Amino acid sequence: MFIYRHIFILTQPAKKLADNKPNIVRINAGVWRSRLLKFPDAQGLRPTPERVRQTVFNWLGQDLTGLHCLDLFAGTGVMGFEALSRNAKTVTLIEKSPKVCQTLKANQILLKALNASILQLDALVFLSSNKQLFDVVFLDPPYKQGLLAKVLPVLANHLDQNALVYAEAEYQIEADDVWIITKQGKAGNVYYHLLKLAHDISLA
Repeated sequence: MFIYRHIFILTQPAKKLADNKPNIVRINAGVWRSRLLKFPDAQGLRPTPERVRQTVFNWLGQDLTGLHCLDLFAGTGVMGFEALSRNAKTVTLIEKSPKVCQTLKANQILLKALNASILQLDALVFLSSNKQLFDVVFLDPPYKQGLLAKVLPVLANHLDQNALVYAEAEYQIEADDVWIITKQGKAGNVYYHLLKLAHDISLA
């Protein structure tokens, strides 16, 4: 009896530490390479896998100097902050959750990310009033809410010439009259794509 009590006392702290392990993502490259960002537990919030992010920025050409970027469902913010780390001129991060948005602003202060603009807004509400045009857009909405189907039809009006859109989903996106799929991949249950407007055939 004494032995079992001893084991229980030794193992409990380890379990407690594991349960309290913080949610952390790492910036892969650029001026903030290897910096760690914390993010809270929130419904539908999941970071893009690190190797997927590496692939996406390979697609985008690594250096985003001078580009204006939009992280429309910012979540952890790692896509937007990674873009700034790779010299994007500005990044606008849109996040609906107050708790998640608060953490994004804390990470902005931590990184001294002066060119980040963080807005607590619904993505569709933002698009209904936004006048700025973007060169790169990151779309990683919560799954199973039909958000991509609502956003993609209206996103074209917010894109600059030659703009590229990264879209992540729990299903494979199909090309249509508006969008061409230039690159795509799959990691586990994650489908990820690079899109461009169908009318801009010069990018093919």
